[in-house]
Amino acid sequence: MTFVLTVVQNAPDVPLDRLEGWLRDATLRVVRADLGETLPAVGELGDGLVVLGGHHNAYDDEAAPWLPALRALLADASRSGVPTLGICLGAQLLAVSRGGQVTVAAPPGTEAGVVPIFWRPEAASDAVFGPLVAGLTERRVTWQPTLHSDAVVDLPAGAVWLASSNQYPYQAFRIGSAWGVQFHPEASTTTLRDWATWDGGVDTDAILASYAEREAELVEIGEALVGGFVDHVRATAAQRVDA
Repeated sequence: MTFVLTVVQNAPDVPLDRLEGWLRDATLRVVRADLGETLPAVGELGDGLVVLGGHHNAYDDEAAPWLPALRALLADASRSGVPTLGICLGAQLLAVSRGGQVTVAAPPGTEAGVVPIFWRPEAASDAVFGPLVAGLTERRVTWQPTLHSDAVVDLPAGAVWLASSNQYPYQAFRIGSAWGVQFHPEASTTTLRDWATWDGGVDTDAILASYAEREAELVEIGEALVGGFVDHVRATAAQRVDA
Protein backbone atom coordinates (compact mmCIF):
# COMPACT_ATOMS: atom_id res chain seq x y z
CA MET A 1 0.00 0.00 0.00
CA THR A 2 1.06 3.58 -0.59
CA PHE A 3 2.08 5.51 2.49
CA VAL A 4 3.23 9.05 3.23
CA LEU A 5 6.24 10.00 5.34
CA THR A 6 7.21 13.47 6.48
CA VAL A 7 10.98 13.95 6.71
CA VAL A 8 12.47 16.90 8.60
CA GLN A 9 15.94 17.97 7.44
CA ASN A 10 17.99 20.09 9.84
CA ALA A 11 21.14 20.82 7.84
CA PRO A 12 22.09 20.96 4.15
CA ASP A 13 24.80 18.30 4.51
CA VAL A 14 22.69 15.88 6.56
CA PRO A 15 20.36 14.62 3.84
CA LEU A 16 18.28 11.50 3.35
CA ASP A 17 21.29 9.86 1.73
CA ARG A 18 20.61 6.10 1.49
CA LEU A 19 17.19 6.58 3.08
CA GLU A 20 16.00 7.98 -0.24
CA GLY A 21 16.40 4.58 -1.85
CA TRP A 22 15.25 2.60 1.16
CA LEU A 23 12.06 4.70 1.35
CA ARG A 24 11.38 4.54 -2.38
CA ASP A 25 7.95 2.97 -1.81
CA ALA A 26 6.82 5.95 0.25
CA THR A 27 5.60 9.36 -0.79
CA LEU A 28 8.15 11.60 0.91
CA ARG A 29 7.39 15.12 2.09
CA VAL A 30 10.73 16.69 2.95
CA VAL A 31 10.53 19.76 5.19
CA ARG A 32 13.71 21.86 5.14
CA ALA A 33 13.48 23.28 8.63
CA ASP A 34 17.00 24.66 8.24
CA LEU A 35 15.74 26.82 5.35
CA GLY A 36 12.81 28.17 7.32
CA GLU A 37 10.09 25.87 6.01
CA THR A 38 7.21 25.52 8.45
CA LEU A 39 6.87 22.27 10.34
CA PRO A 40 3.49 20.56 9.93
CA ALA A 41 1.12 19.83 12.78
CA VAL A 42 0.99 16.25 14.00
CA GLY A 43 -2.25 15.65 12.08
CA GLU A 44 -0.53 16.65 8.83
CA LEU A 45 2.38 14.20 9.01
CA GLY A 46 0.79 11.45 6.94
CA ASP A 47 1.65 7.93 8.04
CA GLY A 48 4.98 8.58 9.74
CA LEU A 49 7.75 11.00 10.65
CA VAL A 50 11.52 10.85 10.18
CA VAL A 51 13.77 13.49 11.77
CA LEU A 52 17.32 13.60 10.45
CA GLY A 53 20.50 14.71 12.19
CA GLY A 54 22.25 18.07 12.16
CA HIS A 55 25.11 20.14 13.54
CA HIS A 56 23.18 22.03 16.22
CA ASN A 57 22.71 20.64 19.70
CA ALA A 58 19.29 19.66 21.01
CA TYR A 59 18.97 22.88 23.04
CA ASP A 60 20.39 25.32 20.47
CA ASP A 61 17.17 27.29 20.04
CA GLU A 62 18.87 30.60 19.32
CA ALA A 63 20.94 29.32 16.40
CA ALA A 64 18.22 26.92 15.21
CA PRO A 65 14.90 28.67 16.01
CA TRP A 66 12.80 25.78 14.66
CA LEU A 67 13.95 23.39 17.39
CA PRO A 68 11.24 24.21 19.99
CA ALA A 69 8.53 23.45 17.41
CA LEU A 70 10.36 20.29 16.33
CA ARG A 71 10.66 19.04 19.91
CA ALA A 72 6.94 19.70 20.37
CA LEU A 73 6.15 17.83 17.15
CA LEU A 74 8.23 14.84 18.24
CA ALA A 75 6.47 14.76 21.60
CA ASP A 76 3.05 14.98 19.95
CA ALA A 77 3.86 12.32 17.35
CA SER A 78 5.27 9.88 19.90
CA ARG A 79 2.21 10.29 22.12
CA SER A 80 -0.39 10.07 19.36
CA GLY A 81 0.64 6.81 17.72
CA VAL A 82 2.46 8.25 14.67
CA PRO A 83 5.41 5.95 13.81
CA THR A 84 8.48 8.15 14.20
CA LEU A 85 12.22 7.66 13.67
CA GLY A 86 14.79 10.13 14.99
CA ILE A 87 18.40 9.82 13.83
CA CYS A 88 21.31 11.30 15.82
CA LEU A 89 20.14 14.88 16.54
CA GLY A 90 16.62 13.61 15.81
CA ALA A 91 17.03 10.99 18.56
CA GLN A 92 18.42 13.57 20.99
CA LEU A 93 15.51 15.93 20.28
CA LEU A 94 13.09 13.04 20.81
CA ALA A 95 14.64 12.21 24.18
CA VAL A 96 14.53 15.84 25.33
CA SER A 97 10.97 16.31 24.07
CA ARG A 98 9.75 13.56 26.40
CA GLY A 99 11.72 14.64 29.48
CA GLY A 100 15.09 12.99 28.90
CA GLN A 101 18.44 14.76 29.02
CA VAL A 102 21.22 15.37 26.51
CA THR A 103 24.74 16.46 27.46
CA VAL A 104 26.40 18.80 24.98
CA ALA A 105 30.05 17.90 24.32
CA ALA A 106 29.73 14.87 26.59
CA PRO A 107 32.88 13.99 28.59
CA PRO A 108 33.58 10.66 26.82
CA GLY A 109 34.34 12.76 23.73
CA THR A 110 33.53 12.40 20.07
CA GLU A 111 32.34 9.00 18.89
CA ALA A 112 33.39 8.70 15.25
CA GLY A 113 33.72 6.04 12.61
CA VAL A 114 32.19 2.58 12.48
CA VAL A 115 31.33 1.26 15.94
CA PRO A 116 29.81 -1.93 17.35
CA ILE A 117 26.20 -1.58 18.49
CA PHE A 118 25.18 -4.00 21.24
CA TRP A 119 21.48 -4.81 21.14
CA ARG A 120 19.79 -5.43 24.46
CA PRO A 121 17.36 -8.34 25.06
CA GLU A 122 14.44 -5.90 24.84
CA ALA A 123 15.28 -5.24 21.19
CA ALA A 124 14.60 -8.83 20.12
CA SER A 125 10.86 -8.34 20.58
CA ASP A 126 10.76 -4.71 19.39
CA ALA A 127 8.23 -3.92 16.65
CA VAL A 128 10.82 -2.14 14.48
CA PHE A 129 14.23 -3.64 15.29
CA GLY A 130 13.06 -7.06 16.47
CA PRO A 131 13.02 -8.78 13.06
CA LEU A 132 16.72 -7.99 12.62
CA VAL A 133 17.90 -8.42 16.21
CA ALA A 134 16.09 -11.72 16.79
CA GLY A 135 18.09 -13.23 13.95
CA LEU A 136 21.51 -12.22 15.28
CA THR A 137 23.86 -14.46 17.23
CA GLU A 138 23.58 -14.60 21.00
CA ARG A 139 26.01 -11.65 21.31
CA ARG A 140 23.57 -9.44 19.30
CA VAL A 141 26.11 -7.08 17.75
CA THR A 142 25.92 -5.04 14.56
CA TRP A 143 28.21 -2.27 13.27
CA GLN A 144 27.07 1.22 12.30
CA PRO A 145 28.58 4.56 11.22
CA THR A 146 28.49 7.42 13.71
CA LEU A 147 29.86 10.91 14.34
CA HIS A 148 28.68 12.86 17.38
CA SER A 149 29.91 14.50 20.56
CA ASP A 150 26.55 15.29 22.21
CA ALA A 151 24.75 12.35 23.78
CA VAL A 152 21.57 11.27 25.52
CA VAL A 153 22.52 10.73 29.18
CA ASP A 154 19.05 10.13 30.65
CA LEU A 155 16.19 8.44 28.84
CA PRO A 156 12.65 9.77 29.31
CA ALA A 157 10.45 8.05 31.86
CA GLY A 158 8.78 5.07 30.23
CA ALA A 159 11.35 4.72 27.44
CA VAL A 160 12.65 1.29 26.49
CA TRP A 161 16.44 1.05 26.17
CA LEU A 162 17.31 -1.00 23.09
CA ALA A 163 21.04 -0.69 22.30
CA SER A 164 24.39 0.67 23.49
CA SER A 165 27.98 1.10 22.28
CA ASN A 166 31.29 0.90 24.11
CA GLN A 167 31.45 4.69 24.43
CA TYR A 168 27.82 5.78 24.90
CA PRO A 169 25.00 3.74 26.46
CA TYR A 170 21.91 5.08 24.72
CA GLN A 171 22.37 4.15 21.07
CA ALA A 172 18.75 3.16 20.47
CA PHE A 173 15.52 3.54 22.43
CA ARG A 174 11.76 3.60 22.05
CA ILE A 175 9.29 6.00 23.63
CA GLY A 176 5.60 5.76 22.76
CA SER A 177 5.34 5.31 18.99
CA ALA A 178 8.82 6.76 18.34
CA TRP A 179 12.29 5.26 17.97
CA GLY A 180 15.60 7.06 18.32
CA VAL A 181 19.01 5.91 17.10
CA GLN A 182 22.23 7.77 17.89
CA PHE A 183 24.10 6.20 14.96
CA HIS A 184 23.59 6.87 11.24
CA PRO A 185 22.32 3.79 9.34
CA GLU A 186 21.78 5.99 6.26
CA ALA A 187 25.28 7.45 5.94
CA SER A 188 27.30 6.79 2.78
CA THR A 189 31.01 7.35 2.18
CA THR A 190 30.41 10.79 0.69
CA THR A 191 28.29 11.94 3.60
CA LEU A 192 30.74 10.64 6.20
CA ARG A 193 33.60 12.41 4.42
CA ASP A 194 31.66 15.68 4.44
CA TRP A 195 30.89 15.37 8.16
CA ALA A 196 34.45 14.48 9.11
CA THR A 197 35.78 17.42 7.09
CA TRP A 198 33.24 19.73 8.76
CA ASP A 199 34.19 18.43 12.21
CA GLY A 200 37.89 18.99 11.65
CA GLY A 201 38.94 17.12 14.77
CA VAL A 202 38.61 13.51 13.68
CA ASP A 203 40.76 11.25 11.53
CA THR A 204 38.91 11.32 8.21
CA ASP A 205 41.12 8.70 6.56
CA ALA A 206 40.63 6.26 9.44
CA ILE A 207 36.87 6.77 9.41
CA LEU A 208 36.63 6.16 5.67
CA ALA A 209 38.91 3.13 5.87
CA SER A 210 36.78 1.56 8.61
CA TYR A 211 33.68 2.26 6.54
CA ALA A 212 35.14 0.76 3.36
CA GLU A 213 36.15 -2.38 5.25
CA ARG A 214 32.56 -3.10 6.28
CA GLU A 215 30.54 -1.22 3.66
CA ALA A 216 28.50 -4.15 2.35
CA GLU A 217 27.60 -5.21 5.89
CA LEU A 218 26.76 -1.63 6.92
CA VAL A 219 24.41 -1.16 3.98
CA GLU A 220 22.73 -4.51 4.59
CA ILE A 221 22.16 -3.87 8.31
CA GLY A 222 21.11 -0.25 7.77
CA GLU A 223 18.57 -1.25 5.16
CA ALA A 224 17.21 -3.96 7.46
CA LEU A 225 16.83 -1.52 10.36
CA VAL A 226 15.06 1.05 8.20
CA GLY A 227 13.03 -1.73 6.58
CA GLY A 228 11.70 -2.67 10.01
CA PHE A 229 10.50 0.91 10.46
CA VAL A 230 8.90 0.94 7.01
CA ASP A 231 7.08 -2.33 7.71
CA HIS A 232 5.81 -0.87 10.98
CA VAL A 233 4.59 2.28 9.23
CA ARG A 234 2.73 0.17 6.66
CA ALA A 235 1.17 -2.03 9.33
CA THR A 236 0.07 0.96 11.38
CA ALA A 237 -1.40 2.67 8.32
CA ALA A 238 -3.27 -0.52 7.36
CA GLN A 239 -4.76 -0.77 10.85
CA ARG A 240 -6.08 2.78 10.56
CA VAL A 241 -7.66 1.98 7.18
CA ASP A 242 -9.28 -1.20 8.50
CA ALA A 243 -10.64 0.66 11.51
